[in-house]
Amino acid sequence: MSAYPPILLVEDNPLDVDLTLRAFQRRKLANPILVARDGEEALAWIPRWEAGEAQPVVILLDLNMPRINGLTVLRTLKAHPVLRCIPIVILTTSSEDRDIQTAYDTGANSYIVKPVGFDNFMEVAQHIELYWCVLNELPQ
Repeated sequence: MSAYPPILLVEDNPLDVDLTLRAFQRRKLANPILVARDGEEALAWIPRWEAGEAQPVVILLDLNMPRINGLTVLRTLKAHPVLRCIPIVILTTSSEDRDIQTAYDTGANSYIVKPVGFDNFMEVAQHIELYWCVLNELPQ
């Protein structure tokens, strides 16, 4: 078990999962990365966290997914009395104003439009790591 809390990546696109994992691996991120392939898999973590498994330091959440979409996952987590403190970063291809507004209205802590290309994604991974895993202070 890692001494560092995990990051949960909720993403249904295998190429985006691979890109994200490679970017964090290249950055030598100490936090383990957990992957949920859709909203249903993401919500399946809730009982495990309630049972005492390490909660993620941050959740990277795509909006457009099959079965259960990202906004439903966001609403569910932000309504949970314990888990609502977990920072949730929307990481999606949508730059639509209405998606951005809805995400923030629903409790998102940040909204990042997925960059095109590995180098640009490396920059995003660096910023996510620096802010959410190093600088941000979480309640105890």
